Amino acid sequence: MFIRQCYRRKNGKRHAYWALVESYRTERGPRQRIVSYLGEMDAQGRLGIQQAATGQQMQYQHQLFNEVAPRWVEVDTGRIRVERCVDFGGPWLGLELLRHLGIESLLKQLLPPGREEIEWSLMSLILVICRLCEPSSELHIAEHIYGHTALGDLLGIAPDKINDDRLYRAMDQLLPHKETLEVHLKDRLGTLFGLEYDILLYDVTSTYFEGQAKGNSLAQRGYSRDHRGDCKQVCIGLVVSKCGMPLGYELFAGNRHDSTTVEEIVGTMERRYGKADRIWVMDRGMVSQENIDLLKEGERRYIIGTPKSMLRNFAAQIASDDWDTVHEGLEVKRCQSPDGSDETFILCRSQDRRKKEQAMHERFEKRIEDGLKKIEASCCKRKCDAITIAKRVGRLLGQNSRAAGLFETDVTKGADGRAKLLWHKVEAWRNWAALSEGCYMLRTNINDWSGEELWKAYMQLTEAEAAFSI
Repeated sequence: MFIRQCYRRKNGKRHAYWALVESYRTERGPRQRIVSYLGEMDAQGRLGIQQAATGQQMQYQHQLFNEVAPRWVEVDTGRIRVERCVDFGGPWLGLELLRHLGIESLLKQLLPPGREEIEWSLMSLILVICRLCEPSSELHIAEHIYGHTALGDLLGIAPDKINDDRLYRAMDQLLPHKETLEVHLKDRLGTLFGLEYDILLYDVTSTYFEGQAKGNSLAQRGYSRDHRGDCKQVCIGLVVSKCGMPLGYELFAGNRHDSTTVEEIVGTMERRYGKADRIWVMDRGMVSQENIDLLKEGERRYIIGTPKSMLRNFAAQIASDDWDTVHEGLEVKRCQSPDGSDETFILCRSQDRRKKEQAMHERFEKRIEDGLKKIEASCCKRKCDAITIAKRVGRLLGQNSRAAGLFETDVTKGADGRAKLLWHKVEAWRNWAALSEGCYMLRTNINDWSGEELWKAYMQLTEAEAAFSI
């Protein structure tokens, strides 16, 4: 037997009372029946009934001097509110990870206590943990993130002590120890996870400033991956392992071309981690003859992308049928260097990429054709200057450069002074485009790998792009 709380409404109000209930078995299964209605009872009375119903002995002498805790508590959920709700799991996990990586002890060694009110090592931990949990600016950390986490309790720093100035100064304290931190992380992560550093992936991205950045000599206007050519920027070169684990980064001026950073980044990584027998993997934006010579002179192995213009040297190989299938929709082919060097070129052909490029060519072809027809019609309607028409044609082809080679144009001046536009399509360009759509090429000095292995190693560059996003 047990007691159960029951409810009933009387005069528009909800009343609670208690009943003694018995469970028993029947042929159709277990059933329950009310033995007695007990009415309203306090906690002491309910406990006594419960103990009597279950056969427990009442220890009257013991209970005479000890208050019995109630077994049921009624809670009005409409009057409950949660106060000072903070995030605990993420900050706690981040702090534990930093301790396992040895970062906490290393920061204490690199940034010993001084006259500052809060140790720089603790401020550095706050920066790292907040970046891990919710990447944002120092101002956002100070005004929104820190006070809503349990970091104040975990680190013993009150929220009113955290401001953006103190966080920025902590970054200034960390900067001189950048190389030491990167070397420590590389060794520690390699030990914990058995990471291999035989393949190094290198890529460059950019980030822009919305202010003038007058105090930053690296802030320059250049090619913006964020499509913000109106803002100054810096370039960030990142080196990661084949699994995407960062090994180090360097900052460059915002107007530097990607290919000019290769010599510096290769020298920095080799000085920091040793030369060993590593393979450098880079995209076609890094290709220049100087960089190829640099890699060859140091007997470094490499796999790099090539400009699309080099495909014309391998037109016969593209047209042949002896391709090796990596998986459905992707084929590769090993080719010898046209100049007889020890380099190997890997032709790659993707069906998905072919469809994409074909659609782009068709779209740009239609845009140019429609634009040329409009310019041609305007020449017939009114007297136009030949130079003005030539500028319009050049602007149209420049805006649709993907299919500009398909059209050959000529602007002449007639006897009446009117400009005349003549144009036609170059079928040889169309034939080459149809043959090379979906194709791209890699070059390497590794001769003991298959085409499939070389392609897979090159495709690991997506790990570097993912690391940028992280």
